[in-house]
Amino acid sequence: MVDWEKRDPMDDTAPLAGVVPPGPPPVLGPPVPAPVTQPLPVQPGPVLVHIGEIQVSADTVYTPSGVFPVAGTTWYAQDQWTMTQKIPTWAIVCAVVGFCVLTVFSLLFLLAKESVVTGAVAVTVTNGTQSHTTYLPVGHQLHAVDVHNRVNYARGLAAR
Repeated sequence: MVDWEKRDPMDDTAPLAGVVPPGPPPVLGPPVPAPVTQPLPVQPGPVLVHIGEIQVSADTVYTPSGVFPVAGTTWYAQDQWTMTQKIPTWAIVCAVVGFCVLTVFSLLFLLAKESVVTGAVAVTVTNGTQSHTTYLPVGHQLHAVDVHNRVNYARGLAAR
């Protein structure tokens, strides 16, 4: 066997010690000063409450129509929803199916009622000449209570 056959082929590709790879020579000269950085702008505080498209932080109100301070804002919440009573679908189906079995008693299913809430709560925030109104749909009476609680929280932030 020849001496060159015993060698590892990867040894030929390894760089030799003390040999500088070809390339552009390093640039010597005066040190380059570090770039001047501008101080970061003060980030607004976290949003504490969302009321539809209105966002309120500790000191700022963000609306699609503009940004203004919380101090001095006036908050209005107006209920524009109604609650109606209707016979649920399941009661009508049970009355029709039960009519074949027990005629008189199946009509008692028609006495079942459910409440249906439709409408919205209008929330208006004003500060001087700036104003924004948003309408929040209400599907349940508790949704309206939640909107009023959020408005009351925003009023508390404005009173600080």
